[in-house]
Order: sequence, then structure tokens, then C-alpha cells
Amino acid sequence: MSFRSLCVYCGSSPGRLPAYIASANALAEAMVRRGIRLIYGGAGIGIMGAVADRVLALGGEAVGVIPKALAHKEVAHAGLTELYVTASMHERKMRMAELADGFVALPGGIGTLEELFEIWTWAQLGFHRKPCGLLNVAGYYDGLLGFLDHVRAEQFVKPEQRELLMVAGDPETLLKRYAAYQAPPTKQWLANDET
Repeated sequence: MSFRSLCVYCGSSPGRLPAYIASANALAEAMVRRGIRLIYGGAGIGIMGAVADRVLALGGEAVGVIPKALAHKEVAHAGLTELYVTASMHERKMRMAELADGFVALPGGIGTLEELFEIWTWAQLGFHRKPCGLLNVAGYYDGLLGFLDHVRAEQFVKPEQRELLMVAGDPETLLKRYAAYQAPPTKQWLANDET
């Protein structure tokens, strides 16, 4: 599989630690070095804005997808390579998934987690065969990862399903793993038109 675009889920706030924005910049730099196009939620604020700004400053491509209802609230980025305005959040997520060759979550809130869990679920169900992961910046996702290990131990998630979610502390490691990613065989539980 050719890996040319990465969907980045992240906060529309900068968060408490400077490390969060620094990680967005580091991911942007690693992506541009590899010629990977950014696909993201289209905002010009918070971590979302930081990753897009850095990609664009380095001459990379940044593609935003934002619902019309959030274009003002999240302050749609005015300088993107492309900006898609959708009618709904569902359309936003579908468009981002179609445009991306892989998915990663930087620090973020409930929306970031919801997007990550949905796309990871789609991988588990066989709707796509693209890599999914977390960039665990400054231990931000340590608590979540502990909980996911608990879910696996309690046999609500199979080990092979848990392994579909890759985790790294730095962008270089994660992108190397994504470039070499081979999706494991999965049984598709439903046809795409049944969802």
C-alpha cells in the first residue's frame, strides 16, 4: 500500500503542556520530509492549527475537512491547500477516512477520542486496512493505554484487535511503522453498505 496521506486527530485547544504543540510540529516535520499530505479537521486553532501551520510553512500539503456548523466555532483555517466543508460530522469523518492512508491521534479531548475509536473499530470490522495509532506525547495516553490493556485482559477485545492500534512516543518511529504496515487478515463483519 502506498502511504501518501495521514489523517491526524487532535485537539482544537493547545492543551496544558508545551510538549503537545511541540509534538504537532515534530509530526508535521516528519510528514513533510516523507512527502505525506496532512488530512485533518480543518481548524486554525489549537493543536489542529499548529500541525497544519507547520506543514504549510515547510511547503507540505494540508487538507482540512470541517462541518459547516463548526467552521466558525473551530475557526476554519484560511490558508490550507484544500478545505472541504461538509453538511455534518458524519460526512466529515467519512471524507477524512476516504482521503487518508492512515490515522493517528495526538493529544485531544472527547472528539479526538471519538474519532480514534471509530476508525479503530472500522479497522477491527474490516471496513479498511489502514494503520491506526496514537502518538503518546508526554505520557498523555498512558491512562487510556492501561485501560485498554484491562479491556483486553477482561476479554472484551482480542489481542489481535488491540494490536491494530499502534503506539509510539515519537513521530519518526510511528511513521516508519506505518510505512511498513501490513494489515492482518480480518473478517469483515458487515458490508460497508450495511453500516
